[in-house]
Amino acid sequence: MRFLLAFITTAGLLLAVQHSGAEPVHTGQVETNAHPKPDARNVILAVHGGAGTGLIRKDTPPELEKAYRDGLAAALRAGEQVLRGGGASLDAVEAAVKVLEDNELFNAGKGAVFTEDAGHELDASIMRGDDLRAGAVAGVKSVKNPISAARLVMEKSPHVLLAGEGADDFAARNGLKTVTQDYFWTQRRWDQLMNAKNPQAPKVAEYSTVGAVAVDQGRNLSAATSTGGLTNKMIGRVGDSPVIGAGTYAKNETAAISATGQGEVFIRGAAASTISNMIEFGRKSLADAAFEVIVKRLPALGGTGGVIALDRQGTFDAPHSTPGMLHGYLTADGKIVTKVFVDETPSNS
Repeated sequence: MRFLLAFITTAGLLLAVQHSGAEPVHTGQVETNAHPKPDARNVILAVHGGAGTGLIRKDTPPELEKAYRDGLAAALRAGEQVLRGGGASLDAVEAAVKVLEDNELFNAGKGAVFTEDAGHELDASIMRGDDLRAGAVAGVKSVKNPISAARLVMEKSPHVLLAGEGADDFAARNGLKTVTQDYFWTQRRWDQLMNAKNPQAPKVAEYSTVGAVAVDQGRNLSAATSTGGLTNKMIGRVGDSPVIGAGTYAKNETAAISATGQGEVFIRGAAASTISNMIEFGRKSLADAAFEVIVKRLPALGGTGGVIALDRQGTFDAPHSTPGMLHGYLTADGKIVTKVFVDETPSNS
């Protein structure tokens, strides 16, 4: 694993994931009638590991490819276990995101990036589509799994968003596992911080947030998102991941959405809820709405990124304006698809 992480640092790459066969897949092209096609159908669960420059097939050792595919697949299996047992989509997305938070390859939980003062401040949110209940935490420093803290806010407080020390204390009082800041330290992220602070070093766009969307046997949707934020971010900076309607949104009548990208622009563009509103009020398809927001509107505001979006019928789409986006999905018949190379998930821009 040290070799794999060192390779990522040396190469200065990020992530991007897609395809292992089956179901219609985005080619980055728009159909002749100008309507984008969804990536897949009959999907019950999907995850993402962030948008960014992506992995290049010819430059990626097999061990590194396997590590990313295994990480995404492990998250999908965790969520699948919940869904196959008749569990709720909310439980499934939490389970999937926790696996990604525990994997240091991803910028959430264990693999979180460093702030400007070499610390870690983590954000997460979760939302249920049947009643629009939601919870979020921002700037937490001692919660091992921020996504579980976000769910606690939803279920055990009268609030939607708790931040900083108050959120950490609330999580601890309610029995969540806490850790010291050194738990989040990894050599890879430290090297990225040093690179970010070096004015002579080349900079690489990296938005490696994680997230999940799911639909359960009751046809209820849920979405969840978690992140360590941006490398070298200002202390106290909060991006879109814990902002309901920007980084996360779920509504049974429209879609479950988890975003990854330049958070400030996703907030300004209310990315996730705008996709939902376009489906509900604009009568657009899921693929049309997601394409409009991610590929047309947000880049016009100066930001790039992507989303995973899923509706109650199992229609799934993962548009992105970055070169690649790590993601994977699970179909109703049990097929797991993971996408990690740029040529598997070409940009839709």
